[in-house]
Amino acid sequence: MSMIDEVRSQMMEAMKKREKDRKDALSMLLSALKNKAIDKRADLTEAEEYEVVKKEMKQTKETMELAPENREDIREACRIRLAVYQEFAPEEMSEEAIREQVKEVLEALGITQPSGKDKGKVMKELMPRVKGKADGSVVNRIVGEML
Repeated sequence: MSMIDEVRSQMMEAMKKREKDRKDALSMLLSALKNKAIDKRADLTEAEEYEVVKKEMKQTKETMELAPENREDIREACRIRLAVYQEFAPEEMSEEAIREQVKEVLEALGITQPSGKDKGKVMKELMPRVKGKADGSVVNRIVGEML
């Protein structure tokens, strides 16, 4: 079952249970997924679905951070939305798993004495392997530490 179908069925369930906040969050996610599919003019792949979920999570976090201090209602709505989105988000790679991927890339490229100059080559090879599975800023930090 595609993520769109899963979100739609959970939204219907939330409507039946009269969980307004959950229904609203699922509705926003469903809308984002449908819009992406319309833009693509085809069904979304699993990676593209996860990409949409991550984008929605990022936007919600930014909204929460930019909300004024006295607007606890906005912050609470964002927390609820993030909790719902987390159910559909892909599982993040651990830092140890990212380090293993970096080691594999270094071996594949034949780099025995890695230096800062090699970072571009390593990142170019590494990012397609971890795309959608790890946060880019975490990957960048780990590669920087290892080089």
